[in-house]
Amino acid sequence: MLSARSISGSGGGTMISKTNGSEPFKLVSREFKPDKSIVKFGDIEIGSNEFIVMAGPCSVETREQILETAQAVKAAGARILRGGAFKPRTSPYDFQGLEEEGLKLLAEARRATGLPIITEVLSSEDVELVAEYADILQVGARNMQNFKLLKRLGRAQRPVMLKRGMSSTIREFLMAAEYIAFHGNSRIILCERGIRTFETATRNTLDLAMVPVLDELSHLPVIVDPSHGTGKRKLVMPMAKAAVAVGADGLIVEVHPCPEKAWSDGQQSLSLDEFASLMEQIRPYAALEGKRIAATEPGPLRLEPMAFGQGASAQV
Repeated sequence: MLSARSISGSGGGTMISKTNGSEPFKLVSREFKPDKSIVKFGDIEIGSNEFIVMAGPCSVETREQILETAQAVKAAGARILRGGAFKPRTSPYDFQGLEEEGLKLLAEARRATGLPIITEVLSSEDVELVAEYADILQVGARNMQNFKLLKRLGRAQRPVMLKRGMSSTIREFLMAAEYIAFHGNSRIILCERGIRTFETATRNTLDLAMVPVLDELSHLPVIVDPSHGTGKRKLVMPMAKAAVAVGADGLIVEVHPCPEKAWSDGQQSLSLDEFASLMEQIRPYAALEGKRIAATEPGPLRLEPMAFGQGASAQV
């Protein structure tokens, strides 16, 4: 086992001997920290006995869209609102996101519903801006080995959700997480979102075996993205159930009021009713794993104005 005394320094480059431990990753390994980590912010604990569901649209499109979605996913039991403001798209002709205006709309949705928000940051230069609005900073699959970004996130005062790269091994994934921890930020959430294989029946191949493997190798909490992992709406529900059954700590699911008209990834987004059904159907699976899911909270949407630019509400 690694000794805590082998670590020195914080925030600007933790020092650790390369010879300690059997794995190339150190700070994120079970050898270094045998007990499971819980990422805490506000009243949310990811990695605890509560199964955390993050939900929302692939892209923030309009004020009405994000507010309607936020209210609906909260009512169904989601604890965190997801939504893309900066979008890394395969084609330069596709919608690239509303950028800061999208962040402002997410912040308004947080004020209206009380849901903390998670959104993607694309570059090290954008970390400060996105952190002004977001409660969790997301690193997408394409940026898993953007080392400049990972180093900068190590100095960020926000939890980070790191998605596995499309062709990355589990050890490469954990080494990317190690960059963030090495530079001072231990509040890391790992996310399996599917990998690229020779199979073309689905958008990606959702590697659910990774969940128990990661739990063996690392103390970090693990969530699963069945939306990107399959790319097909009808497959999100069964893979979400499977993710709960293999021991995931949560889900991140794409939800849209009208998936057929979504500006991005509509084919893998659930409707509001479909998401409510998903939440009800995964509850017994979570109970079997000794986890609970937040109760439904029906109620009217409070469309309260807010000053754009207001920072994230979570205490970090």
